[in-house]
Amino acid sequence: MQSNRRYDGVDGPKVAIAHDYLTQLGGAEKIVLSMSKAFPEAPIYTMLYEPSTTYPEFADLDVRVSGLNRFGLARKHHRAFLPVLPAVANSMFVDADVVITSTSGWAHGFRTRGRKLIYCYSPARWLYLSDKYLGSDSGLIKRAGLALTAPYLKAWDRKMAHGSDRYLAISTLIQGRIKQTYGIDSDVLFAPVAMSQNFTTEPVPQLGADDDGFYLVVSRLLPYKNVDVIVRAFRDVPAGADRRLVVVGKGPDAERLAAMKTPNVTMLSDLTDGQMAWLYKNCRALLAASYEDFGLTPIEAGVWGRPSVALRFGGFLDTIDEGVTGMYFDEPEPRAIAAALDRFEAATFDPDKIRRHVEQFTEERFAEKLYAAVDKLAADAT
Repeated sequence: MQSNRRYDGVDGPKVAIAHDYLTQLGGAEKIVLSMSKAFPEAPIYTMLYEPSTTYPEFADLDVRVSGLNRFGLARKHHRAFLPVLPAVANSMFVDADVVITSTSGWAHGFRTRGRKLIYCYSPARWLYLSDKYLGSDSGLIKRAGLALTAPYLKAWDRKMAHGSDRYLAISTLIQGRIKQTYGIDSDVLFAPVAMSQNFTTEPVPQLGADDDGFYLVVSRLLPYKNVDVIVRAFRDVPAGADRRLVVVGKGPDAERLAAMKTPNVTMLSDLTDGQMAWLYKNCRALLAASYEDFGLTPIEAGVWGRPSVALRFGGFLDTIDEGVTGMYFDEPEPRAIAAALDRFEAATFDPDKIRRHVEQFTEERFAEKLYAAVDKLAADAT
């Protein structure tokens, strides 16, 4: 996947990668790993890095952190440090000709002597989509704290956005949100999927080795992901139907979901790549009810020829071909999800057509477009 050119500051422009924080297992962190494959000489700058809670591959890379990383509490609960994170971001200096900045709110504030190429997952959700981000169950103190700091944070965020050289949006939804929030034009670059059928599958101990009758949710357990809505949709299964759900993920909503789930719902976390591949390969379909900026999990399921049933919103509109690779429901409500599952179980999908659809989201295509963007910024600077 690497370019014939080198991006090390000797045979080509010096490139570095910046990311908000590496403290969790999520789609953004997978994309940073794909960026690192494309630019293997590039160090990764991030405010916080916790090896035990993110992908193990980062341990073999050159990860450079802020002073805040010394505090274990910050690595585990970065949201509690929200008011000081702008200062932490501005304290980071990246010595590179071009900085590929992977961000949804902070890394665009890292200082550099070179050019900034922003790969944006969304303008800060906690600032511009706070109701969806916090959820209806968030406490008064959390909401009051955000309300008090929002004017300062928004001013800082917009200043940093306009100090960047070029924006790339992860989806058409985010392209529009960048324009609305900052007045900045951006190009769309769909995220890559690192998973392939070359992965060695590894059965999950909690499930039978030949089990292929479950639906699958793969998500961080945050309010705006709406995993609770899917769990509730599996409470009242129609007579004679075998509807079982497997939820894979971690996050603040984990305890609440565990308390509400019924016996036909299994919750898992901390799985290997092989176990994730096995789940995708053996599920009936992927389910997603989140307000997603980019629909990565339907692509991962599609690698294995599995369809998706998802909310008709945002990034899923870019990654699901309705009637070919999956179907939609219109509201994140249990009844809408249950009705969509009724329709799904009466339909058929061609696994080969699904696999062909997701070929457009490869790491190779992603890397080629990043090379072109970096080369252009480097040339414009000379």
